[in-house]
Amino acid sequence: MVVKAYGAHAADKPLEPIDIERRPVGAHDVQIAIAYCGVCHSDLHQVRSEWGGTLYPCVPGHEIVGHVTAVGEAVTRFGIGDTVGVGCMVDSCQHCASCDEGLEQYCENGFTGTYNGQTPDAPGHTLGGYSQSITVSDKFVLKISHPADQLAAVAPLLCAGITTYSPLRHWDVGPGKKVGIVGIGGLGHMGIKLAHAMGAHVVAFTTSESKRQDALDLGADEVVISRDADQMAAQANSFDFILNTVAASHNLDSFTGLLKRDGTLCLVGVPEHPHPSPNVAALIFRRRAIAGSLIGGIAETQEMLDFCAEKGITADIEMIAAQDIEAAYERMVKSDVKYRFVIDNASLAG
Repeated sequence: MVVKAYGAHAADKPLEPIDIERRPVGAHDVQIAIAYCGVCHSDLHQVRSEWGGTLYPCVPGHEIVGHVTAVGEAVTRFGIGDTVGVGCMVDSCQHCASCDEGLEQYCENGFTGTYNGQTPDAPGHTLGGYSQSITVSDKFVLKISHPADQLAAVAPLLCAGITTYSPLRHWDVGPGKKVGIVGIGGLGHMGIKLAHAMGAHVVAFTTSESKRQDALDLGADEVVISRDADQMAAQANSFDFILNTVAASHNLDSFTGLLKRDGTLCLVGVPEHPHPSPNVAALIFRRRAIAGSLIGGIAETQEMLDFCAEKGITADIEMIAAQDIEAAYERMVKSDVKYRFVIDNASLAG
């Protein structure tokens, strides 16, 4: 099946309308008409080959929400018309220790990304959600139970939502815990919402006084301007867990010093240049940890979606047409969005 998409043919070429081919529906496949696709900063990095290794043509997009249009004969969990989602993965080896534990994101043989992953389908690598349709193994399709009028704002949950939910769950964030969220952007705004909904005392860290009210509106109990040494010092040795969403190189010591004994600073942003080496003594003498976290496995992603539906949580979004994607990328580089762009995929027909 040939469908319309937006993709780039080289790192120095803009995204433009292209036609792509989707595979026939196999026995275990689900075919999805894509209604909305979130725009992740990873899309920009990948399409411009800023991380290297991009395969062209590159059709980005791994925050996909849509409706089932066909299912394979062996599919039992989904039916035509169901509202579903697809996140950052469309396959994994299914037999390593991580996959056996439902942690496909840590597949020891490497999961297959929703785009730019090796696949036997034409053109030899996966093509993502900036397209009218996608065909995915039913094991990597997720059920969406939010109301229909929230679907566009659900799309970023498939990456930004699970990227923040997974570490919050892993480190048992909940009532009685003091939790910091560093950075109020596409990831950070979801971290605040989720940690608040989990019942934690949430402190937002930002470099910008102008974001104070935004953070409070999102659910933060306190807001700290991280450039203010006095405000930071007042928080010393008080946090159980800090989720750092900032993807730029910065000094981690100012945050590890805020942790209690046995507290953890978890990084989910990958900086272009390494962070300065942390003060090891500050870790050793209070048994503090610096950790990292990726997305979540399929089971945990479904858990996150169900939790968000129950709590009425969606992302804060700005809807765009596919034709506006290059302008959206330039605004995203400047952090000029509150807080995620989402493509209305109906615009692809235009």
